[in-house]
Amino acid sequence: MSRGRSPAAFEEPQLPWREEDAGTLTLVRVVIAGGHGQVARRLERLLVTAGDTAVGIVRNPDHVDDVQAVGAHTLLCDLEATDLDALAAHLEGTDAVVFAAGAGPGSGIPRKRTVDRDASVLMADAAERAGVRRFVQISSMGAGAPPRPGTDETFAAYLRAKTEAEEDLRRRDLDWTVLRPGGLTNAPGRGRVRLATSVPRGQISRDDVAAVIVGLLDHARGIAQTLELVAGDTPIEQALEQL
Repeated sequence: MSRGRSPAAFEEPQLPWREEDAGTLTLVRVVIAGGHGQVARRLERLLVTAGDTAVGIVRNPDHVDDVQAVGAHTLLCDLEATDLDALAAHLEGTDAVVFAAGAGPGSGIPRKRTVDRDASVLMADAAERAGVRRFVQISSMGAGAPPRPGTDETFAAYLRAKTEAEEDLRRRDLDWTVLRPGGLTNAPGRGRVRLATSVPRGQISRDDVAAVIVGLLDHARGIAQTLELVAGDTPIEQALEQL
């Protein structure tokens, strides 16, 4: 598989467990829904650099080159239009699925349901059909509770959609992890976080979110847990060990 040159804006988080821990799980193929997203491309690059195969699902043909530029394969598939049989066939031979798709800030309320909720449910259905047990869902801090009074109507719909997607995943016989990052930034990753079932609200670098996801996959950590993630003082490796 070709190795594309990483975009200069992406900092390279350190993954010390990849070098030191011979007992970690080496994944062969990871499929990322929402493969063109900012966290997704950072994740794809980390996986490829470590020798894994990353496959980014994109619906816009114009995004293929961006995903391939970080060394990942692409799967052109519209999760709002495909069916279960077709998607499950694409997941055959996959070791893990990461759901990183989102309707995006410019979308309306209907697409919060069809992408942030329905597409996650479809991916989980397809993972079960294809026999893929490991499933990491990127959610959002604020999900799991009613939106605060005064919350923008569209953002409230987003949080409800994420909450319903989480609830669906928890009912499944999968090795699932729900990850709720705080406010996302493009600051360089520090490699230090707060990662637990509940943390105070805060921000987190997209670099560090991607590095944490790699650690969750490598170590099979956080299974059957809903985890919140913000910047902190604990090295990522240590935060993973404490789960």
